[in-house]
Amino acid sequence: MSVDQLTQVGQQVRRFYEECSFPGYEAFDTPSDLVEKARRGLYANLLDEQLPLGITILDAGCGTGQLATFLSLTNRRVVGIDFSFNSLKRGQDFKQRFGLKDVRFVQMNLFHLGLREESFDYVFCNGVLHHTADAYQGFQALSRLVKKGGYFILGLYNTYGRVMLNFRKVFFRLINGKLRRLDFFVRQRSLGEQKKQIWYMDQYEHPHEDAFSVDEVLGWFARNGLQYVNAVPKITFAEPLTAAERLFEPRRPGTTFDHLLCQLGWIFTKGHEGGFFIMIGRKPA
Repeated sequence: MSVDQLTQVGQQVRRFYEECSFPGYEAFDTPSDLVEKARRGLYANLLDEQLPLGITILDAGCGTGQLATFLSLTNRRVVGIDFSFNSLKRGQDFKQRFGLKDVRFVQMNLFHLGLREESFDYVFCNGVLHHTADAYQGFQALSRLVKKGGYFILGLYNTYGRVMLNFRKVFFRLINGKLRRLDFFVRQRSLGEQKKQIWYMDQYEHPHEDAFSVDEVLGWFARNGLQYVNAVPKITFAEPLTAAERLFEPRRPGTTFDHLLCQLGWIFTKGHEGGFFIMIGRKPA
């Protein structure tokens, strides 16, 4: 990928997020609200229960900083980086309003990281690299920041899981954005109109996105010295995520056939979430 292409896509995506900071805050959100929202989701709940106290975390492409803030509420030191000033400002304003001490926000480009290698116990990069011109190059740079024995938690759009949303995207464009209630999140009465608009723009009007398969990401892990640990949802057939799940205990990666079966299922089960999947890797000690 040329420098000009990286720069061009980066500028387009930055302009988008300066106008549409994702994810949005509701008008009266508090730290307690972040915790309550997390408790409604199995994955976030498992993270909070199982991430050790006192660790250092990098949230790369943190957006408005909701995950970074949430993870910092229980004696964890978190650095959130993003290249969108407006998104970071919303996170910083929230931090200052409630006097939060263990989270820090820094404006930074993923392709020009000013961070010391092997300096974080956990590196999170969720919903970010598929909006860059070279997702693999960004992955390589971030993987170098993980300490030996540390973990990389990577969230991307899945090639199969994105199919239904891509159909809706074409349909919405044909009818000039009408009938938005066909989207699952837009129909949710618990969400404010601003948050629904931000979700819609991020999913259907984004200037650049790619999607990836399970086997592609496993290849990234192998080439960069990371051992596969786990995935959400599971990448082996008939292995559900449960409240008793240990996210950071190694699981078998399964076969390419397992991955194909699971991803075909995601066409129908992950479409309302935009086909998003998470892979966890560990750098050997």
